[in-house]
Amino acid sequence: MWSSLWRPINRFSLQYFRYTINELQEIKVVDEYNREIVIDLLQSIVEIVTYGDRQDPLIFECFMEYQVLAQFVRILKISQNSRIEAPLLQYLSIMIQNMSSEHAIYYCFSNDYINNIIEHEYEFDEGDLALYYVSFLRAVSSKMNREILCLLVKVHGNVVISFPLYTASLKFACHGEKMIQTAIRALTLNIYNVSDDMVYKFVTTPPSSKYFSDLVHSLKDHCIHLDELVHATEEACTDERIKQLLVETDKIVDDLYYFKDVVSISETWLSGLVTQNLLNLLVFPILLSLLLLRQSNGSSLSSITSFYILNRLLQVIDCKSLINSVAGAILYPYMKLSLGDATEGEKADSTTNVSNFLPNCLNDIKELVSNGSEFAETEKIDADHLFGRIDEYLSSNSHFKNCHKENDIHKERRGILAFLSSDNHCVQLASLLLLLILAESKDLDYKLASLIGFGGLQHKMEMHGSVLTKLMPEALNAVLNILASDPATPVLVKWHAGWFLQKLVNFHGMRLCDENLHLFNDSYEQSLQRLQNELDGCWFDHILITLKNEWTSCGTALEEPSQSKDPLFVLEVAVCQQTTNGIAAHYGGDKTSSYAAWRRMVDVVKVFVLHLQLKALIFEEELLEKHLLVSMSSSTANSGRTHVSEASCASFGSDISLGAGIPCQIAFSNAGLRDIFMIPVARQTSGKLLLAEKHPIRGQRGVVIAAAPLARLSPKIDEGHPTWLHLRIREFDTMFDASNKGFCSKMSNDTSDGRWTLGFSTAKACEAAQLLILRETSKQRSATARMLAPLLNSSHTKDL
Repeated sequence: MWSSLWRPINRFSLQYFRYTINELQEIKVVDEYNREIVIDLLQSIVEIVTYGDRQDPLIFECFMEYQVLAQFVRILKISQNSRIEAPLLQYLSIMIQNMSSEHAIYYCFSNDYINNIIEHEYEFDEGDLALYYVSFLRAVSSKMNREILCLLVKVHGNVVISFPLYTASLKFACHGEKMIQTAIRALTLNIYNVSDDMVYKFVTTPPSSKYFSDLVHSLKDHCIHLDELVHATEEACTDERIKQLLVETDKIVDDLYYFKDVVSISETWLSGLVTQNLLNLLVFPILLSLLLLRQSNGSSLSSITSFYILNRLLQVIDCKSLINSVAGAILYPYMKLSLGDATEGEKADSTTNVSNFLPNCLNDIKELVSNGSEFAETEKIDADHLFGRIDEYLSSNSHFKNCHKENDIHKERRGILAFLSSDNHCVQLASLLLLLILAESKDLDYKLASLIGFGGLQHKMEMHGSVLTKLMPEALNAVLNILASDPATPVLVKWHAGWFLQKLVNFHGMRLCDENLHLFNDSYEQSLQRLQNELDGCWFDHILITLKNEWTSCGTALEEPSQSKDPLFVLEVAVCQQTTNGIAAHYGGDKTSSYAAWRRMVDVVKVFVLHLQLKALIFEEELLEKHLLVSMSSSTANSGRTHVSEASCASFGSDISLGAGIPCQIAFSNAGLRDIFMIPVARQTSGKLLLAEKHPIRGQRGVVIAAAPLARLSPKIDEGHPTWLHLRIREFDTMFDASNKGFCSKMSNDTSDGRWTLGFSTAKACEAAQLLILRETSKQRSATARMLAPLLNSSHTKDL
């Protein structure tokens, strides 16, 4: 029969379609011998149906008449280890995806054919069958609407008792293949967006509702793995470890965005269930561990990872319940302790009204956390356990119970204040970011916003001397202390601290008290002094260009929106700082090398520019404009027009006059001893040392055979040979470092400084050459200092 298979010329004709269907009906068993023929028949049917759906209604009428989908179901059942399932599912997916006629779509989903295909017993152990199966499920969900949904569920009364598409998809929810996991999430969202009350009831009722708790547990596993990566005891801070960190955080962020999509669906039961699981299984355990000041012990996350998770979760998921629950849980310990402090003080001052105000605040917090305002119809979240554990902790620690009696110095260091005052800058910044995210959220309840330190109720809290008014001042103090920390603090940490200061001052109207101003001014003076010290360094000739480059970068960093602030930076810095060579890698292996000096100079400039901008913000309430640097450039250019020497523009191969040169000799490894002229020349902020060989014909002129920057030469006369002058040559290429922006990135261009030794005819000539180099270097350094003077000598930003 197969040898006489006849194919009409028009493969999309109704006649050929009937013929193909008949051929398929003749198949009694599918095995390895006829598998390819069956696949060919299935492909032809799908192609013709897809064509007929758009071009020929008679073809689809034939499709219904012959009940072709029933044949697909039959082929599945008669398959004998032929691996026909994958291509059959693939062709079905293609057919469903390309159907545009509502009539055709409705028919395909009728008569339970799709459910039969979904519920067929597949063996997913080998090959890509799982991928084709999930693609088929997703294709089915892509056509989902209320009418189609009714065809895919089984209902008893007003209750959905079976939903094969949804139930089958959940089996792959935690599949290791990323593509499958993404398809399942898209499928579930297609179902949720149909807005069917009976389906919502089905998905939020056990056993289907377990899907959401499983997702949160999976998210928590990712968090634990992330924490292990952050605190892994590895000796080297490698790029591979940072990449692993990025991969793991990407998984967490993907999970959070999926939860965001689910919560954004305007259905109370579904959104409430997801929020309830997030709070009870993830958020509350993290908060409890933070507020009770636990250390990571394997069952709980470290503080740095915990803050990262909370910050990222609140940034991604726009949900009132989450925002208010986190804010309420953070504020609760302060309110509880403040009630005790204020009640004690009330005995001495009968004019206060704390006995009503503070208890009311506590009740408001409990109500906001226990009853998500957007999900009033759902069950209460399990906040009682959280508050109970906090109460138990506060009452069991004597230094908390008696702090108001003993005026304990730790009174202001409880709860999140313990992290704001931490010695770990990463923890400080992470806790600051959490407070800022909460304070700036449009969903934060106005009562909680007031307690954090903003809003109309703050004056009431000040009346009662509550420690809550210390939250934002403590945040401000923490930022200033980071800025004023020692030079070993990574520059990126200080830049992030500057971003927080800009937010607090510019957007939240916080003002620096005299103590804060003194702290900032000291920090500013330190940054200024370090920059002035760099004028004596070996990269002083690059200070101006570095200043211009970092000016733009600093402005961009300071103006970054809060929602764009990725808390990942605290994990990256934490990973690099905990290694023994994390900071060393930043400056290179040899601390005396030109590369190490270059990195230090760049870091000093970064810190100075940051302080300069923050100073303008504090005193002038705005960032400095770049026109200051433009004027500096103009000054440099104008002064340079007075005289341009031939030597100042020379480079390798240039023809120059030898009149100002000093004759000497140098030995090259590949060229032997050569007679040359040494010519140091400085023009404004640039300077170089030229080695020129006398022209064979024109005796007063020569050709440049080598050049080196004046900076770093450090000319030194050899003690044993007074006619020898040793020079140190900068070899590091700063252009290479332009793309090297990471904190613990390593220098792959590990070049050592070069060495030149020049030989002169007499010791006097050698000494004259040394003095000439030093004089030209001093001229270059002085020109650079003059260009920097408007910035370095200003006592106030308004003088700039």
